[in-house]
Amino acid sequence: MFTDSVWFTWVIIPILIFLARVTDVSLGTVRIVFVSKGYKFLAPLLGFFEVLIWLIAMSKVFENLNNWLYYIAYAGGFATGNYVGLLLEERLALGYINLKIVTQLSGRDLIKRLSAENYGVTWTEANGSRGKVNVIHCVIKRSSFNAVANLINEYNPRAFYTIDDIRFAREGVFPPSARRVLNGAFPRRKGK
Repeated sequence: MFTDSVWFTWVIIPILIFLARVTDVSLGTVRIVFVSKGYKFLAPLLGFFEVLIWLIAMSKVFENLNNWLYYIAYAGGFATGNYVGLLLEERLALGYINLKIVTQLSGRDLIKRLSAENYGVTWTEANGSRGKVNVIHCVIKRSSFNAVANLINEYNPRAFYTIDDIRFAREGVFPPSARRVLNGAFPRRKGK
């Protein structure tokens, strides 16, 4: 029988264990992101499948504790799953970020350009360790970051910026495509 063959025991099962671990760890990484972003229904659903796949993979390892290749496949799948999960999370680019830009050059042109692209911008003049600076705050979709970073580099390639994840945002200025998503996502105050 094929399931009793050496080929099945030493090749097929380790590959399946490896792929199961890649899948369940990737799901776990994305589930953690969903939890941090407040996706109350998707996170438990992913958790269900994550644990189900893990149980299947573990049962095969426990059935064959004397097969060292299963341990290698299990550990390799875990490591690869972390990498794949991070790639998935990066591709999904869920949520919003607060981009804080500090520039010693005048930030007025950058501010005008960001505003023209329909990004909400709040800015102030401040003093830094090397003199006067402009501090610009801009809340954007994570998926828009590369476009905004290109604008920053166009106006001041030496600008310093930091990124903070945002779990919740309300009543901001966003490009039209983001506004459609936001209108249904956040509760309105009573009386408004």
